[in-house]
Amino acid sequence: MRLKSLRKIKYQIISPPKIGEIVEGKVLGWSQGALFLDLGPKGIGIIYGREFYQAKDRLKNLKMGDIITAKVVDLETEEGYRELSVVEAETELAWSEVKRLKEKGEVFEVQIKGANKGGLICEVKGIQGFIPSSHLLPPHYPKVEGAEPAKIAKELQKLVGKKLKVKILDFDPKERKLILSEKATEKEKLEEALQKYKVGDVVKGEITGVTNFGAFLKFGEGLEGLIHASEISNKEAQRPTEILKVGDKVEAKIIEIANNRVYLSLKKK
Repeated sequence: MRLKSLRKIKYQIISPPKIGEIVEGKVLGWSQGALFLDLGPKGIGIIYGREFYQAKDRLKNLKMGDIITAKVVDLETEEGYRELSVVEAETELAWSEVKRLKEKGEVFEVQIKGANKGGLICEVKGIQGFIPSSHLLPPHYPKVEGAEPAKIAKELQKLVGKKLKVKILDFDPKERKLILSEKATEKEKLEEALQKYKVGDVVKGEITGVTNFGAFLKFGEGLEGLIHASEISNKEAQRPTEILKVGDKVEAKIIEIANNRVYLSLKKK
């Protein structure tokens, strides 16, 4: 589109936008390293310079008349256009969606992109999210002997590429922090199942993992509790791995239920 035509449209402005406002614009045309948008009564917008090259992959397939969303970063360039950013608009809209998901307590699915010793890495609307290993459901929790960081990371790597259902635990756009929880998706179900048990109950179950700090026992309807190393045997010199192995069937007493976690003991007192 010719600059003469753009100037003609500019003079028809009746409702100037504000810096930081998210606007929609119709593609008017291109010049070298710049894209022009018709913002209606808000004027003519331009995406250029660093903003253009940051969003180049998003912009390259646009056609005349296509509608896109952008953020106003400057009210007037030297040529009189509204300077816009597609990347900033996408980021702001993404955080708005994160806020909505948190407020509604919605459960949604994410694909695991990576893992480290602390947990799993994923993306939500283009924002990097983190699922701490402590917020994984029992089938995905890394039950590693000795709790060695390298072994934990290796175990968690097995989940890369898989999809998990999660809820948002916490977020902070300023710090670009997004923490997710798989456990939270079954909080109500877990609370309901735990109502059937109390401290002092003896349960039968199967050992699902053994580490230096203790063992995990699966019991009831998909519940899992921790038997701390100090609650496995009266013989203090023995390590959990010397007494128990995965698949063992045992009876254990519930000694504590706190924060939807069950703690058990094998000791005969």
